[in-house]
Amino acid sequence: MKKLMLGLFIAFGFSACSLGNDDAYMNCGTYKEVVFSGFPLLCNYSVKTQTNTPAAVAVGSQEKMDQIFTKHNNTCTVASDPNIDFTKNALVGIFAGQKPSSGYEIKISSIVENSCEIIVNYFEKQPAAGEATTPSATYPSDFALIPKTSKPIYFNKTNESSDYIVIGSFGATNTFFQINEYNYLKFQGVVTDQYEFGQYKYTATIKRGELTQLLKIVPTEILNLKGQSKTYGDPDSQDQGGIYFQLRQGKDITRISIDNIDTNDQSAEVKAFKKAIQDKITALK
Repeated sequence: MKKLMLGLFIAFGFSACSLGNDDAYMNCGTYKEVVFSGFPLLCNYSVKTQTNTPAAVAVGSQEKMDQIFTKHNNTCTVASDPNIDFTKNALVGIFAGQKPSSGYEIKISSIVENSCEIIVNYFEKQPAAGEATTPSATYPSDFALIPKTSKPIYFNKTNESSDYIVIGSFGATNTFFQINEYNYLKFQGVVTDQYEFGQYKYTATIKRGELTQLLKIVPTEILNLKGQSKTYGDPDSQDQGGIYFQLRQGKDITRISIDNIDTNDQSAEVKAFKKAIQDKITALK
């Protein structure tokens, strides 16, 4: 495993370094999962000085937070709590550096620890073939909250697919999950019809193979939509709600809403798929 160490312990506040170097490290036993929370930092903060090269940070105090980021009014369409309890948590962040257009991403995929170190695994995405992009400089980043620790942190670049599925039930209550090939995310506080999921906090759980398994049950008529949106029935009428499904494959993002009540435009395959999604949401809760 190739890893890069942040030069100081989180307990000391903040440290930063470039990504991509190799450092010697000690093997300190079996790794276990660190349950982390995605933090939509850019809803309420901006980076004071953007880095043109890849870098990573760890922040363990409000003082250090204020040195690196500028707080501003919420720019997301939903309410976003900007506060971090640094007596319990630390913030880790990764920066891809300057990119020439939109379509680039950098994502934390999993975090593990053993008796003497923490490993933050991450991957990067480039624009997919045929993906529409905006030709202006972008600075992709990703942030997560982890339990406060005095262990050194390493960052490890991996190769992961950026494809994903989002499933959700909406109505009286909203429950939404993103399922990747390497983990699944449980989103917090999703608002009906506000489905830009980068603005929500989430908790992450490592689990491989979920995306592949779920793709096997997606009806052909939905797969054939390839980047389009479709609504079956009237899922908002009479507050009975419905099921939401979103699939990103390469450049295409397909969005589907299905009425909880069976309607004439729902084929037998779509009805069976709706039931499978409802069961999957129940299993993940």
